[in-house]
Amino acid sequence: QVDLVESGGGLVQAGDSLSLSCTNFVRLFAIDNMAWFRQAPGKEREFVAAITWRDSSTFYGDSVQGRVTISRDNTKNTVYLHMDSLKSEDTAVYYCAAGRAFPVTLSSSYSSWGQGTQVTVSS
Repeated sequence: QVDLVESGGGLVQAGDSLSLSCTNFVRLFAIDNMAWFRQAPGKEREFVAAITWRDSSTFYGDSVQGRVTISRDNTKNTVYLHMDSLKSEDTAVYYCAAGRAFPVTLSSSYSSWGQGTQVTVSS
């Protein structure tokens, strides 16, 4: 079964904006911390952003700080990632993750993962 389904990836130009969404079809979304990670070819998986379930606190990776916003809608079981001022180095497969462990910046804190959506930024 697929717990998380991402959408919204695509090909954009440098400087453009793009929004991703991730819907949780199985887990109890309201008590899950949600996060986005990304992985570029030949590189390690990188933390992008996270939002906690308890008070919707947000956390961002250094490479995207100030350019991305994570949000969640518990009525739709959906988490969003809005990215502005995209750069070629943002090109990667973006993965949605759900979990209840801490710290929220570590991939090991998440037990469910989506299949990923490709974001390609052309310069």
